[in-house]
Amino acid sequence: MAVVRSMPTEEAEALLDLTRDLVAKQVAPRAAADEDAARFPRDIFRTLGAAGLLSLPYPEEYEGGGQPYEVYLQVLEELAAGWLAVGLGVSVHTLSCYPLAAFGSDDQRAARLPEMLSGELLGAYCLSEPQSGSDAAALTTRAVADADGAAYTVTGTKAWTTHGGVADFYTVMVRTGEPGPRGISTVFVPAGAEGLGFAAPERKMGMRSSPTAQVHLDGVRVPAADRIGIEGSGFKIALAALDSGRLGIAACAIGVAQAALDAATDYARERRQFGGPIADLQGVQFMLADMATAVEAGRALYLAAARLRDAGRPFGKEAAMAKLFCTDAAMRVTTDAVQVFGGYGYTTDFPVERYMREAKVLQIVEGTNQIQRMVIARQLLRGGA
Repeated sequence: MAVVRSMPTEEAEALLDLTRDLVAKQVAPRAAADEDAARFPRDIFRTLGAAGLLSLPYPEEYEGGGQPYEVYLQVLEELAAGWLAVGLGVSVHTLSCYPLAAFGSDDQRAARLPEMLSGELLGAYCLSEPQSGSDAAALTTRAVADADGAAYTVTGTKAWTTHGGVADFYTVMVRTGEPGPRGISTVFVPAGAEGLGFAAPERKMGMRSSPTAQVHLDGVRVPAADRIGIEGSGFKIALAALDSGRLGIAACAIGVAQAALDAATDYARERRQFGGPIADLQGVQFMLADMATAVEAGRALYLAAARLRDAGRPFGKEAAMAKLFCTDAAMRVTTDAVQVFGGYGYTTDFPVERYMREAKVLQIVEGTNQIQRMVIARQLLRGGA
């Protein structure tokens, strides 16, 4: 895609070029076949880790990339344009690392972050439960502390976990205290923990190569040293992680929308009807113009929110706006791309039907778009405009 973006440094531009090269050679060519076969591309995440693309927004002292979020999100957009399962997987991995990177102790970061950021370990983020999706503060997975406070015993079920069953570690929100948000804490659970199990992956409309599964914790023992942050701070950690994660979803949505726009534009030039290419038809031109405008507007919105984050300013409302607008835009753009292709767009011979199926989930994950509207309105009414 020929897109002009803000690139603060030559290093950042080189990272974006590297990403495009990897997407063209190793990511996009596999997407259709692996989606059809529901094959999880674990090797690609190791490749991205070795290339430094899993560590971009984290400090160099822990072998992170030390890049602004603005740069990381543009890399994420390129990955999602090639294959959403990969782009979203990187976003989820980054979300899984965030609690430890932002709220963990120095010893925890030194011990775990290098492997997490190198791609040797792939993460999963466990907040939702079968009966508490949007109402995350109602979670019931219980962590009971030993009498001496040395460890917790964790019991419960987490739902809708991306990388469930294939991740190497799980960042888990658990209840250590009273009902409501103040009783929630965050713990780190390695994949090999005794009592950790997984349901069969969900059978999904799209994103079939990215396993989504329930995570069962049946008396899992977690050392107190693997609690992230102080006891009772888990809900605050979860919300902070989601603010950043929503920007990742926004960037992924624009990647999918851009891929759909590119495919529709190329097809409109090639497909001939009524004695010429359908690109000459005003109806098709208007659709493409609206699609392109939505993509550019969404990109500008998520980058503006990223710049606020990079400047250390509040960005929660803007992240919700970006997630809302970009994912709704992706749904419209991919739907219109199918329409440009006509009957062919409804077949698996062309990628636009996959883009349309993939776009739908982005309106749901990391807070439905109805929840985003609530977040935005709440902050506006509190004087956060």
